[in-house]
Amino acid sequence: MQRVACADGATAGTARSLDGVLQGAPWRLDVPAAWNGELVMLAHGYEPKGVPRPTPMPANDATAALTGAGFAVAQSAYASQGWAVADAIADTERLRRHVLAQLPGLRHTWLLGLSMGGAVTLATLERTPQGYDGGVALCGANLPGEVLANDLLTTLVAFDYFFRQPDGLPRGGLLAAETAALPQATLYQGIATALQGDADAAAVLATRLQVQPDALAGTVSLDALVLHELIERAGGMPVGNVTVRYSGFGDDAAFNAGVARVRAAPAAQRYVRGPLALTGALQRPVALQFNTGDATIVPHMQAVYPQLATRAGATARLRQLPAAGEGHCGFSDAQVLQALQTVRAVVVPVAVHSEDAALR
Repeated sequence: MQRVACADGATAGTARSLDGVLQGAPWRLDVPAAWNGELVMLAHGYEPKGVPRPTPMPANDATAALTGAGFAVAQSAYASQGWAVADAIADTERLRRHVLAQLPGLRHTWLLGLSMGGAVTLATLERTPQGYDGGVALCGANLPGEVLANDLLTTLVAFDYFFRQPDGLPRGGLLAAETAALPQATLYQGIATALQGDADAAAVLATRLQVQPDALAGTVSLDALVLHELIERAGGMPVGNVTVRYSGFGDDAAFNAGVARVRAAPAAQRYVRGPLALTGALQRPVALQFNTGDATIVPHMQAVYPQLATRAGATARLRQLPAAGEGHCGFSDAQVLQALQTVRAVVVPVAVHSEDAALR
């Protein structure tokens, strides 16, 4: 299943766009007329379950800047929606292999991940780096699955501690199975209404979670969605907090005495420790960059992967770029290209990349 926007056998000077489906994952490839002989595999971020998917697959917002700078761009929509990191890793690699026949003369391949795609980028460059020269994780959820799940669990049990049986939400709280069935808008509104009812508790929660109060409802609702998706994918609760001693929630003694305690299901725990694992053991150069004021990937999350890389002895392959842009994934086209150039400059000889005026 493939559609080609130009005649077969197109040569340099002719832009090409192709799309299709590979093992249930829609994909597209865009090759500019002035192709520079390099490919960017673009790993997109989180897509909520049930969001309609247009046909053919539309290009990610970053595509035009990349093709305008001479890069071919291939991207998979992934075979499943939601927190689809494991699918995304496999689907992106399958697509990379598939498009090679369309790119004779390919010289370099880069992996660029956005948000959830950051975890895809890092996992790929740790485990199967052979097809890549380097990567970029922008606004990335660069967290091992177990670390992410623990963060999400903390959010949910803290909300349930401060806001007991709020109107519009399941009586069992955000951890209840019924929460997973709520429409996203309903979940958000129930959380927002509860937060408005106790400004002091909301302020404590916002400070502890490192988000601004006006972004708190969105953060809590997203965390609930993702944790319940992880529970579904893992076949049970992937983490537990029976022995966790929490701090930063005001009266910590009262919080630890009253917060809900849950146990991890061993099989589910193996899922986050296996397919969703990150070790920091990079095999290719990678640049990380975040936005300022990001309520989704907050400061303590941003520090996790550099610490892993340090422990793995891979700091020489990691470049932490200064924060740029606002919000979550609020990068300009120029910032995306500059982040890619930071990694590209490590690999591509100066005599080659200095000729690329679009990347200067």
